[in-house]
Amino acid sequence: MKSITAALKTCVKKYNSTSLILRIVIGLAIGIVLALLVPGWTWIGELGNLFVGALKGVAPILVFVLVASALAQKSARIDRRFGTVIGLYMLTTFLAAGLAVVASELFPLTIALPEAASADTVPQGLAEVMHTLLANIVSNPIQSLAEGNYIGILMYAVLFGFAMKYCGSDSSRKFMAEIADAISMIVRWIINLAPFGIMGLIYSTVSTSGLSIFTDYGKLLLLLVGTMLVMALVVSPIVIFCCLHINPYPLVFRCLKESGIPAFFTRSSAANIPVNMELCKQLGLDKNFYSVSIPLGSTINMDGAAITITIMTLAAANTLGIHVSIPAAIILSVLSALGACGASGVAGGSLLLIPMACSLFGIPQEIAMQVVAVGFIIGVVQDSVETALNSAGDAAFTATAEFMQWEKEGKQLPAFLRRKK
Repeated sequence: MKSITAALKTCVKKYNSTSLILRIVIGLAIGIVLALLVPGWTWIGELGNLFVGALKGVAPILVFVLVASALAQKSARIDRRFGTVIGLYMLTTFLAAGLAVVASELFPLTIALPEAASADTVPQGLAEVMHTLLANIVSNPIQSLAEGNYIGILMYAVLFGFAMKYCGSDSSRKFMAEIADAISMIVRWIINLAPFGIMGLIYSTVSTSGLSIFTDYGKLLLLLVGTMLVMALVVSPIVIFCCLHINPYPLVFRCLKESGIPAFFTRSSAANIPVNMELCKQLGLDKNFYSVSIPLGSTINMDGAAITITIMTLAAANTLGIHVSIPAAIILSVLSALGACGASGVAGGSLLLIPMACSLFGIPQEIAMQVVAVGFIIGVVQDSVETALNSAGDAAFTATAEFMQWEKEGKQLPAFLRRKK
């Protein structure tokens, strides 16, 4: 018995000492092999459901306690960093929509439409999207926590945090900070098991979908993924370079590796909030800042969603022979960017906003919902890449806003970002 216990302890120690990224790659490979060899072992897929469910379950509580605790501290202050990061979020989301318009003009596509998809609630226009956003802000806080309504969670966390800052005692603020630390510890335990969860997720994907998504609607998928890669590897780095005047790729690649890869498999910006929190901590950022900016980014930093909405809408217009003028394309970019900010931070959250954009060109809802159905068909890859782009951007632009402040204060940037002399 002692030998078994010692062996288990050795295995656990070896597991914990191995890089999380390497463990994820190993889990990914094992999941693919098992899906090809034994596709009937559905219980393996439950590991993925447990992992994502655990992250989604703890993320709303984590967001509330971190934001509230950060704002409750006497040292907390809302400074120019928040304005900077919000500006970066909105700017890049609009640039993503504009890039999607250009890509669609360069590579115009039509799509074969299947049967119409169905949905309980489909936004009909930007006014309805804005109404939903405003309604979510003032929704019941308990209901917001239960349903993962991050806009409502952020609103009440900010109010509660400021209230505690001015009304609470030092001991109560300290208690809130300890609660935030405890929830963060639980999250770290969950993230440590990510390789098993990702093994289950990739097993389910490969065993059910196989490679058929690359043959059906392959050109559309290629255009979507290609545009998102250009956004991640060209446009976003240019924005970061304009802000920091340094080589942006060390930061971009680190965020893609440590945030984008987990987000690719969880397919949820909300579920990836704890991962981004840990990344910001490793980068040495101010917890009072990133504990607010990261949850905010999961709500309004939607570069991938803007690309999906725009390209799918223009593909529908091309299919129906509708000419899209330059002014209409500009309006579509604005509509897609603003609408993307209302996309929920869950898998497939952007797809149901496609009918809203289609309404700009008079495309009937039954046709628009068929386009949504195409989105769900290719969503295994499209939504994964979209979420990776969104989540990596949350961390990258939070770091950019903080590093801009560091430069103004004369502080040194992290070693991996400094110019080589």
